[in-house]
Amino acid sequence: MRLQPDINKKGKSQVKVLIVGSGGREHAIATSVAKSKKVDQIYCAPGNAGIGMIAECVPIGAMEFDKLAAFAREKEIDLTIVGMDDPLVGGLVDVLEKEGLRVFGPRKNAAILEGSKAFSKDLMKKYNIPTAVYETFDSAEEALKYLESAQFPIVLKADGLALGKGVLICQSLEEAKEGVKAIMLDKQFGSAGNRLVIEEFMTGREVSVLSFVDGKTIKTMTSAQDHKRAGDGDTGLNTGGMGTFSPSPFYTEEVDAFCKKYIYQATVDAMAKEGREFKGIIFFGLMLTDKGPRVLEYNARFGDPEAQVVLPRMKNDIIEVMEACIDGKLDQIDLQFEDNAAVCVVLASNGYPVKYEKGFPIHGLERFEGQDSYFCFHAGTKQTDKGIVTSGGRVLGITAKGKDLKEARTNAYKATEWIEFENKYMRHDIGKAIDEA
Repeated sequence: MRLQPDINKKGKSQVKVLIVGSGGREHAIATSVAKSKKVDQIYCAPGNAGIGMIAECVPIGAMEFDKLAAFAREKEIDLTIVGMDDPLVGGLVDVLEKEGLRVFGPRKNAAILEGSKAFSKDLMKKYNIPTAVYETFDSAEEALKYLESAQFPIVLKADGLALGKGVLICQSLEEAKEGVKAIMLDKQFGSAGNRLVIEEFMTGREVSVLSFVDGKTIKTMTSAQDHKRAGDGDTGLNTGGMGTFSPSPFYTEEVDAFCKKYIYQATVDAMAKEGREFKGIIFFGLMLTDKGPRVLEYNARFGDPEAQVVLPRMKNDIIEVMEACIDGKLDQIDLQFEDNAAVCVVLASNGYPVKYEKGFPIHGLERFEGQDSYFCFHAGTKQTDKGIVTSGGRVLGITAKGKDLKEARTNAYKATEWIEFENKYMRHDIGKAIDEA
């Protein structure tokens, strides 16, 4: 769909954008893209009900590469933004580039940074990038033998993509044995568990730092912190994320200086030396240990729900930044963020991430229309004859800004009250760590 004409957009080039994905992250990206003075048409494949309010959603799956390429050619798409991990790791960028299309995101040989935990751990070891001590195993028998002399607690990680859920923290040998069985033998996470990484358990504050990368230059965004467990007090099962806040009060200037010197640029340089030039987003999952910052994980795309608190605070035109990454001109961009804070509380379906019902009408969405400090990012929603209904485990990401984190948190929880649907569930302690800072 065409965006409404804007007198401030006179003289802009008519850029058509295709966003690949269907979650809250892609809605946050689409919201930023819609603000660009360069853009007048947005498509999203497959999108969701919220994205459909600002873009034309097309019924093509994120892994249907040939259909996406044909659509991009037919509609003369100027820029495709790949939001999700699966198509990046699967090589969608390569497919589209072969068609002569401009794409924002890493090629397949660079997306392995997220696609294989064993690869990323080996990369960090080779280039002395601070991370946890680890070992990699291709058989359950070898892994079980190693555990007999290991120290606990210990961390088990499925090597491949597992929707953010392939990590088990085991407190005892018995628990770790069960974990190896679940990952490598029972294939709880599918083929992601064909290889297993076992690493030391690190303690400290977790911080997420997203960055734009053009192959040689890296520009970091404002920090954030995610809450992955389903229940209050970080209890319950691991989920894709139940909420987040930005910036992290624990990400100090001292931490930033250390990470810039030993982690961020070092990672970009390491990928280049390996012949895997990285263009796109590198998400650094960090643990602030008593021995200094360590890399927990890399992602090759915006975090979800981290994007929902980072992008609303970005001052730059997102299209200009992404084009600079593609063209190798990121060093010419002055990346800036608002001097404020944002908090996102995920409204989920009760029972997530295991079993939950769908199809419940959502009420109160109109409260967010015309707001500039409150956002309702759709994650699992669907447009039906009954209106917009729930269609996933994580349904909405309610984000609010404030002058500081405490105000943003208060605003976000106030805004969660605007929305009603049967089976609505949320954590009530998102950002509670703010009080301890």
